[in-house]
Amino acid sequence: MRVLITGMSGFVGQNLSTYLSNMGVDSFGVSLRSENWQSELTNGAEAIIHLAGKAHDLSKTNDPNSYFLVNRDLTIKVFDLFIKSDIKDFFFFSSVKAVADSIDGELFEEVDGAPLTPYGKSKLEAESYLRSQSLPNGKRLFIIRPCMIHGPGNKGNLNLLYSFVKKGIPWFLGEYENKRSFLGIDNLCYLTYCMLQNKDVSSGIYNFADDEAISTNKLVEIISTSLEKKCYIIKTPKWIVESLAKAGDLVGLPLNSERLRKLTESFVVSNNKIKRELNIEHLPKDTQAGIVSTIKSF
Repeated sequence: MRVLITGMSGFVGQNLSTYLSNMGVDSFGVSLRSENWQSELTNGAEAIIHLAGKAHDLSKTNDPNSYFLVNRDLTIKVFDLFIKSDIKDFFFFSSVKAVADSIDGELFEEVDGAPLTPYGKSKLEAESYLRSQSLPNGKRLFIIRPCMIHGPGNKGNLNLLYSFVKKGIPWFLGEYENKRSFLGIDNLCYLTYCMLQNKDVSSGIYNFADDEAISTNKLVEIISTSLEKKCYIIKTPKWIVESLAKAGDLVGLPLNSERLRKLTESFVVSNNKIKRELNIEHLPKDTQAGIVSTIKSF
């Protein structure tokens, strides 16, 4: 099997191409910045894995329109060429943020999208276009919504907590009990490979997440153990924390209401649909083992 990967130079692309190669799948990358990228899409591939995109900018300094130019418009161009080609499968890596910035309960694929950021909106508009097109017989479309991805070499959103623990700073939000889903890069690669190999998997939207959601307090414990440091979790009363956050809104303290919400909210993503489709009970790597591998690589 020969697979084309856009965005192959990124963290996910590098890991996925290595994984597929180890499994006997021939993968090659195409840079969508090159002038002749369109002609390269017909280079004998059986599947396109479209990873290229503009990542979520937490600093909020990027031009909002740039997300739509890359995440929506470029995706449409690649997909339109796929429709005209002999390639059988198209994987679009979207995001859970395409449908929700915060959730109550558990996030399933059937939820109506209501993103708040340009990043999420651009991903959802790309999804909407892809879903509106008629697929020729024999072709499959997979819209993949991964949650927070981690893996060796990728600090990402774990970096803030890692810095806290490494410096010995107590985690003072221990009074907040939440649950968050993560996605280890090993599980992402495994699921993608299984979908490529299993021709009975139906076109559709699939969440990618580890089997277990964990709390931020548990995450602090895991990081502390990985660094062989004592774990400091302080259960500061919520009214004190929330008062500090409100003060931060007014005078620009590091802790404000939005940051407090992001640090303490729950975001649980169901992976039941893809496991049913592939007829598997558990993913190869559990959340804790994956996070330990990530932390030890920093």
